[in-house]
Amino acid sequence: MPMSSQVSSQLPPPLGRDTALFLDFDGTLVALAPTPEAVEVPPALVALLENLRDQLGGALAVVSGRQIDAIDRFLAPLRLPAAGEHGVQRRDSKGRMQEQHAPDLVPILEIANELARVHEGLLVERKHAAIALHYRLAPQLEAVCRDAMSRAIAGRPQLELLHGKFVFEVKPTGINKGIAIEAFMNEPPFAGRMPVFAGDDTTDESGFAVVQPRGGIGIKVGSGPSLALHRLESPRAVYEWLVQLRDQLAAPEHKKDENPRSAG
Repeated sequence: MPMSSQVSSQLPPPLGRDTALFLDFDGTLVALAPTPEAVEVPPALVALLENLRDQLGGALAVVSGRQIDAIDRFLAPLRLPAAGEHGVQRRDSKGRMQEQHAPDLVPILEIANELARVHEGLLVERKHAAIALHYRLAPQLEAVCRDAMSRAIAGRPQLELLHGKFVFEVKPTGINKGIAIEAFMNEPPFAGRMPVFAGDDTTDESGFAVVQPRGGIGIKVGSGPSLALHRLESPRAVYEWLVQLRDQLAAPEHKKDENPRSAG
């Protein structure tokens, strides 16, 4: 599938109640911040997501590189179906949690911590089954971070290195957001619906690669090459699109089949 890099690519089409909606968090629902804990959730976002979840019969999930407990904290009191750490963790619509076994990450953590000790501006994030090294505050250290983390996983095929926006992350091999979305699509209330996934980063490409061949819609947020056939410019544009979707789903034409008027 060809990669497109145009921000002005086609906007997402109107969606119906048969949609299964998957949303990345950082850079998609919320704007990126200097540190992971500094992101700001728009005041009306939680209520908006709750409305959409109800309109879609529960078929709305957050698919993120963050841990699920962090997603819950930012979206409290809302607890959506979610995939965390790119699919290492997954909570289904009934609240049941599945979590992959965590590999031995102590050597990776030691290398990342030492790098952060020597170079100001680096931030190490320890997750359940991954180590993320953030360099947003020191972008000039990209090559240094890449080299160090690449050496850290050398000879360890069970681990792989992900490069996201100003972050290098070591995680278990063979786990990605696309696999997590597929798992959701094999169970209710997502099964049988048209999958739609919005994400902003290279780590979201596996999700686009899953939803589009299934007749679904991939939405790239921001600039950069992507498999996604649709674009939104920013998290603000995502928010406005979700508001439009909520209003479309609340329109009378979306309700007439649910509440048919008796003839006569």
